[in-house]
Amino acid sequence: MKAMESKVMRAMRLANTSTGKPQFTEAEVPQPKPGSGEVLVRVHAAGVTATEVIWQPTTNTKDGGPRSNAILAHEFSGTIAAAGADVRDFRTGQEIYGMNDWYAEGALAEYCVTQPASIALKPKNITHTEAATVPISALTAWQGLIDRAELRPGQRLLIHGASGGVGSFAVQLAHDRGAYIIATASARNRDFVKQLGANEFIDYTSQRFDELVSDIDVVFDCVGGETFERSFRVIKPGGRVITIAASAEAEAATDERKKSAFFIVEPNQNQLIEVAKLIESGKLKPFVDAVVPLENAAAAYDGSLKTRQGRGKIAIEIVGA
Repeated sequence: MKAMESKVMRAMRLANTSTGKPQFTEAEVPQPKPGSGEVLVRVHAAGVTATEVIWQPTTNTKDGGPRSNAILAHEFSGTIAAAGADVRDFRTGQEIYGMNDWYAEGALAEYCVTQPASIALKPKNITHTEAATVPISALTAWQGLIDRAELRPGQRLLIHGASGGVGSFAVQLAHDRGAYIIATASARNRDFVKQLGANEFIDYTSQRFDELVSDIDVVFDCVGGETFERSFRVIKPGGRVITIAASAEAEAATDERKKSAFFIVEPNQNQLIEVAKLIESGKLKPFVDAVVPLENAAAAYDGSLKTRQGRGKIAIEIVGA
């Protein structure tokens, strides 16, 4: 009896990051198989986090060895194609959105594998392309503002990078929680950020936020660098800075406030369910900055896209999905 041939799928693999611009190669690779407690996802679209090309899980394996030809994009929207043993909460054909492990092969492919605890049913009122840009950004905003900062109604919140993928969700979540929001972004996104729920707007290209605001309860920083450093000047006693923009300086800082400011988002099914409810109720809305097909994935990571508006996140549509 002949052995069954392994199925293959199209994928974009990261070939080289040493030339200054990430290079990708399109390849046919074995279709992954879900193990016990895992699900196989037919990927319809993937969300892009451009800095992923230099992340440690992209360049190294979990045991620290070198990793090559990684498949990027760890947030996605799609359908359940198969479920491994012991999976009880999902069935084949369901539309889902979510994340998978940073060290796993990601969603720049026709299929990927993930854990049930890292996904939830896709919001019914948005497309797969829109849903693919939600998981990492929305969970980052949720975990930074709600879990870590414990944001309360009436508190003064300063959000840096308010028009981006994470920032746009942070403004909307904070508005829903009744915070007073001061947002920084470029002038062209003033109206956009105000419509999301910001009470005040600062154009970071022409104004210095630390000369304009004070007595801030929480700073949510999506920019890093000098912006992160200056943020400590505007918080009130007992206030705190939360940042998603890590830097070698911040990680090596001796100031405990700076060291504890940074965090990395984690998959959370319950939060994905709550985010989906907020999207379906109209309280949260994802914004897709640009859409590219799988074969043009490199443009989403190397900064060469000309159609970006600086609002929300780039999505990659998987051809044939």
